[in-house]
Order: sequence, then structure tokens, then C-alpha cells
Amino acid sequence: MRLAAGFPSTTRDDWRALAREVLRRSGAQAGSPEEALATPTYDGVTLAPLYDAADLPAAPPFDRAARAARAADPGWDVRQRHAVPDPEAVLADLENGVTSLWLVVGDGAIPASELGRVLKDVYLDLAPIVLEAGPRTAEAAGALLALAAERGTAVTGNLGAGVTGADAKETAVRLALRCAADFPGLRAVTVDATPYHDAGGGDADELGCSIALGVSGLRALTDAGLGAAEAFGQLEFRYAATGDQFATIAKLRAARRLWGRVAEVCGVPEASQLQHAVTSSAMMTARDPYVNMLRTTVACFAAGVGGADAVTVQPFDACFGPPDAFARRIARNTQALLLEEAGVGRVADPAGGSWYVERRTEELAERAWAWFQEIEAAGGPEAAESLIAERIAATRRRRDADIAHRRFPITGVSEFPNLAERPLARPATESPATAEAPGAVAGADAVAEADTGAGVDAVAGAAVGGLPRVRYAREFEALRDLADAQPERPKVFLATIGPVAVHTPRATFAANLFQAGGLATETAGPGEDPEQIATAFAVSGSAVACLCSSDRMYDQHAEAVAAALRRAGARRVWLAGKQSHAGVDACLHAGCDALDVLRTTFDDLGVAR
Repeated sequence: MRLAAGFPSTTRDDWRALAREVLRRSGAQAGSPEEALATPTYDGVTLAPLYDAADLPAAPPFDRAARAARAADPGWDVRQRHAVPDPEAVLADLENGVTSLWLVVGDGAIPASELGRVLKDVYLDLAPIVLEAGPRTAEAAGALLALAAERGTAVTGNLGAGVTGADAKETAVRLALRCAADFPGLRAVTVDATPYHDAGGGDADELGCSIALGVSGLRALTDAGLGAAEAFGQLEFRYAATGDQFATIAKLRAARRLWGRVAEVCGVPEASQLQHAVTSSAMMTARDPYVNMLRTTVACFAAGVGGADAVTVQPFDACFGPPDAFARRIARNTQALLLEEAGVGRVADPAGGSWYVERRTEELAERAWAWFQEIEAAGGPEAAESLIAERIAATRRRRDADIAHRRFPITGVSEFPNLAERPLARPATESPATAEAPGAVAGADAVAEADTGAGVDAVAGAAVGGLPRVRYAREFEALRDLADAQPERPKVFLATIGPVAVHTPRATFAANLFQAGGLATETAGPGEDPEQIATAFAVSGSAVACLCSSDRMYDQHAEAVAAALRRAGARRVWLAGKQSHAGVDACLHAGCDALDVLRTTFDDLGVAR
């Protein structure tokens, strides 16, 4: 049965003709609709406005075989992270849907000596344990293995050894040899790519670095005497999942394809990549934090569709330190809903065959492989630290520019801010660095200077290669913090000209922009009399005004209103739109540098930054 049999067939040329006509009416320059509507990514991949069967790669990288083994138990491992020695929280997670534990061990987190108490009622042979201990990896691994021996039980999971640095590699080799010999269900090494994402890198940056780290680990393990297949079996990869669902799906699928190529070259074609996806720390916000629930839900969905073997959903309050019970419950229930109600894990590679996803996977894999080769040519990830840092900094600058111009919108922060929101409070801890989430901050205003001069959140631990850890919302949130700290909230006067229906669209736009920096706005109301508007401005007590109306009304009244505002003491007069008029200093419009507008406004209002 042909479901579309009753509809006329269409071609790409038909679409082009229609798209070209729409572009012509919108005033776009003539040219190919594909070029006019294409969207570039930070990885150099160009997203087309339309895909069809011709866009499928010659050999589509269908990814169903990797998940075929899950047929009897579809889904993924629900993994929650704990950085506080709280046995009750651990049990609450395990009793309510969590299937493995990610434990942070070391200074300011869970002491290695406390592992026995934290895991007192946990069945180690049923709940895999993943450790994150940095320089304390050997101590933490020893404590976990001693605990298993004391109980006379098997232990599964990952000991969390890294492969960057001589000491870390030595520990990784020693633990891998022991796991291969005595603990068949336990891996020794975590190839953690999230620091590259948290530093502002793109998906290709993250993938290329992860493959380079993985190959470096393979070399160390095989040099120590492990067979190639055994070495592959000791590695687990960790990637960031973001609110861009298709980017995350393509990234995870591309990662398996890349690692599969490495395995093929090493003569272990049956080796697959074990993936742990963690919802992005960089995308989390301290302002309007409940929106984080939406971000992490989309990211979790994408990780599941992309084929992650384990998923960690960060609690929505990750920016404030250790989460409370409600935040932990929401995090685990996000996964329960997607698994049990939506059935996301019941289909192996549901994106397989999608013209768009297959093409994006292919192109992302090509760019990531080229980046991996560049790292290898430079001597590997350790020798290429400066090269990696430069590339990621360049990506970060491009994204920061998009965030500043609100081409990369952040809901609740750069878009639709809520100045009346009640701040989320969490009890103070002795060490803010014990934040539960990777890269979490102690508060929205905890910032330090990065190599680019932009504010970077203070975080627990150091990232790979000295890379910074950033949150996308940091610059807007720093301005919100500054506005909140004033005795009286700084204010901008919106000089609305004409009837409500005429000035409301641009007044709404201007208010949204100023409020993104924590600035209050007050409107003049309907009217056209310059003196009346200027009087309302004087009463408001502000020193900055913004004209808001239609282009036609600007032609008639903008210069007179601007002059009246100047006489009333306005230090700066903005105009919402793109017109130029005498007395107007600059314009606000979609795509303008919102951060620059806000900083300029703070200066004009006499607020020291």
C-alpha cells in the first residue's frame, strides 16, 4: 500500500522554485535557496534546509548491531553521580530507578575511607560502580576492590583511571592489568571527553580529542602486555549530551563509527565503544534553573536515541552545589519517563536511515577524524595540548559571539528573563568545590578570568590540559548578579510613541533585551507628545531611554522625542529598530550585540562593573 499514492509527486526543483519565491518576497538576495537557507555549525558542517535520499552516504553507517544485545532488556544504564558521602541518597536513587552509581572520591568529595559506609547496603554485583577520583584513583580503586573482597562478591563498573599524564597512565595500566586478570566485569579506564565540551569546544573537537585519548590509552595498555582485544575492553568513553538533540544523536553515532575504524585498523573489528552520556554542564543555568529540566530532558532523549549505553542526567540545580532530594528525584524520573513511558530504548538506532541524521553523522565523523589525525601528527593529546587549547578557544569565541548577539538564545537568561524569579537557595557547604555536578559552580557569581578575558565559572578540579570550564550563560548571569547587588535595581525608560498596538512589539523586544541584564524597564504608555514623554522619563529616575514604536511613527516623532529626552537629562537614547535619527545614539535590533548594549547601559547608569 502506497500511503502517498493520492498526492502528486514533487521534486527538489519544485521545492527550489517555491523557496526562491519566498526568499524574493522577503528581500533576500538572489541565489541558490540551499545556500541562502543553510546553517553552519561550529564544526564546519553545513546544515542544509532540505534533505532527500540523495543525501544518504554511499554506505549508511546504520548503528543497530551495537544495540542488538539489548533486545531482552531494552534501554540504557541509568547512572547518577554522587560527590557527597550520603548513603541515604545513594539508596534512594537505587530504589527508585537508578541502575549504577558514579562516585566522586577524593578531597572535598567522598573520602576513600568512606566508600564502605556509602556503599553499606549496595549490592556491588548488581549495581555497577563508576569512580571519579583524579589523582586519588589508585587509593579509591584499592578501597573499592578491598570492599568487594571483604564481602566476597563480584564488582562491576569502571575504576575511572585517566590516560593523561605519566602518573595517570601508570595507574591506568596497573589497574587494567588487574581488571583483565581478576575482574571480568570491571573496566579500568574512562576516556572523558566532557572537559573539551565544557571548555567550549564543538562536537568535532570533542570527538577528535576523545579518539586521540582512546588511542593513547590503547598504546599504554598494549605496551604493558595486554592484547588488543583486552585493551579495547578496558576503555569506556564519556561524552556530553546537549539540548541540541540532532547534534547529540549525530555525535554519539559518529563516535562509535570513529572508534570502530580504530578497532578495525587494530585488528579487533568486533570491538564496540561503550558510551556514557552526561547532560552538558555548559548549558546549565543558575538563572531560571527550572528550565534546566527541559534542557536535560531533551539531552537525555537525544542520548538515548543516539545509542548511549549509560546516561547521567544532571539535577536541575547543578549550578548551586549538591542537589536536594527533589532535584535528584526529577533527574532520575526524567530517565524513567523516557524509558518506561516513551519507550525510547526499545528501538535500536531509531535515527538510522534518516537522510538528515545519516548525512550529519557522516560529515561530523569526517571532520572529527581529520582533527584526530591532526592531533596524532602533533604527537598525541599530551604533546598537542596547546594546539587543542587554541582550537577550542577559537570555537568558544565563535559561540560566545553568537550568545552575545542572541543568535544562540538561552531561555530564561538571554531570552525571556524573569526579574521577579525567586532565587534558588541551597544550604552552604564547607567546601563549595564539592558540587554534585561535573563542572558545577558554587553560585551564579563565582567567576574567574579565562584566557579569552571572559568570565569562567569557578569549578571543582582542573580540566584536561588546563582548559577552562565555562557555562554559556555566564556573561548574562554576571550582569544579572550585578544588577541584583545594587541598592535599587537599575532602570531603563522605554519611550513608547503612539498607540499601544503600534509600540508594543518593539517595547516588548527592548524590555526583553534590557531585562536579560537584570535591568528593570518602565514605559511611558501611549502618546505622541514629546514633552509628556520627557516628563514621564524624568519621573522614572533613569538616565537612559529607548524609543519604541513603528518606523512610520519614528519618521514623524523620533527626533522631537529624542530632543525632549535630552533636555530632561537622558545620557543615552537608544532606538528599537534600525532607523537613524538625530538625537539617537544607537539602535537595538535582532542580531545586535546585546551584551555590549547592556554593558554600555550599565556604564551610562553609573553602575560600576
